[in-house]
Amino acid sequence: MPEIVEIPIELTRFQLPEAVQARLQSLLDRQDKGHVLSQAERQEAEGLVELAEFLSLLRLRSTQVMK
Repeated sequence: MPEIVEIPIELTRFQLPEAVQARLQSLLDRQDKGHVLSQAERQEAEGLVELAEFLSLLRLRSTQVMK
């Protein structure tokens, strides 16, 4: 049986802060242009992408529950 986890509705509206989103975009843009990211930059980008994906999934699931 699936577990039900209750979360505050405000959390479903949470987004990456503008500066964090800009940093992620900067890293991804550099990578897309063929620049090799350092190991630390790759780890940073991967962590930010995972966080952004988690927040997107959280928003999607909350909209499904609200309908």
